[in-house]
Amino acid sequence: MELVQRNQCFNGEQRIYQFDSESLKSSTRFGIFLPAEALQGQVCPALFYLAGLTCTEETFAIKAHAQRLAAQLGLILISPDTSPRGDSVAKGDHWDIGQGAGFYINATEQPWAEHYQMERFISDELYALVQAEFAVLADAIGIFGHSMGGHGALTLALKHPDKFKSVSAFAPICAPSQCPWGEKAFGQYLGVNQGFWQAHDATALVAVKGALFKEILIDQGLDDQFYSQLNPALFQQACDSVGQALTLREHAGYDHGYYFIQTFMDDHLQFHAVQLQA
Repeated sequence: MELVQRNQCFNGEQRIYQFDSESLKSSTRFGIFLPAEALQGQVCPALFYLAGLTCTEETFAIKAHAQRLAAQLGLILISPDTSPRGDSVAKGDHWDIGQGAGFYINATEQPWAEHYQMERFISDELYALVQAEFAVLADAIGIFGHSMGGHGALTLALKHPDKFKSVSAFAPICAPSQCPWGEKAFGQYLGVNQGFWQAHDATALVAVKGALFKEILIDQGLDDQFYSQLNPALFQQACDSVGQALTLREHAGYDHGYYFIQTFMDDHLQFHAVQLQA
């Protein structure tokens, strides 16, 4: 593992590392914010943040404005890239498929299957790596994300409740099996059998898995230009049907971008801090 960049930030450090991933069969990068306590060797709760389409491991660190409060709360923040990358990695025909658009699933179809193993990369490989290399409190790890990454956060949490103790999302793709983004990605990555898609759809998963978390938090802008792709009401209905507590907050005037995320970032960090202490 190679340290690529290190910057002091709110008495902690924002870093970027690069390493050769066994899951992705390519070199990959991830960002990590280490509060002062973690730099001193004190174990801290940690949050994985999964970014949206076209983003990289650095987008969250630059745009989300999360480090100030994370430093106060003593939270480690981990931000992986959104897909495998490199000349040998398959590229898509548009920004919503291929590099920058891994959808946090394990692809089964060609030409994607060799490298696009994002679920395994995050929930197994990177999850183990950060615990081995940094002062992460093992039983206090949460996950959150935005858009495609919100889909990833919800589905990975629902599939791995033994690993992720808390979950929240900004404008997540709640029912990818029922929107153009998800239909395109799942069709290419997983094949035409839509029965296989349900294992990667948060709305379908919560209906099967039941109530796994004390609470799930979602924030959604009502001026979101991609609102028709996101389907938060379907996820709300699925949660209600199984008794999964969901706080779905919809906000007039906010769109899909990082100004929206910045506005409610403190709420999410505080939400996770409480959940991870429980």
